[in-house]
Amino acid sequence: MAKAKKLDLESSLQSLEELVDRMENGDLSLEESLKEFELGIKLIQSCQKSLTDAEQKVETLLNSSALAKPVDFD
Repeated sequence: MAKAKKLDLESSLQSLEELVDRMENGDLSLEESLKEFELGIKLIQSCQKSLTDAEQKVETLLNSSALAKPVDFD
């Protein structure tokens, strides 16, 4: 299941990149641009949820292990 989530995140990011390319091209009508923007918002929300879920899983794993302790990056 973790692999499916990874693929979902990766495919969402790829879709976002393609969406940005289409919008930057400037050939879309206003209606098409609004639809693309709406899709982009949904993709961003999906990516944020995937990242939040992963962060929570890491926190849970760290909290359940006496050997693993988080450290700040410098």
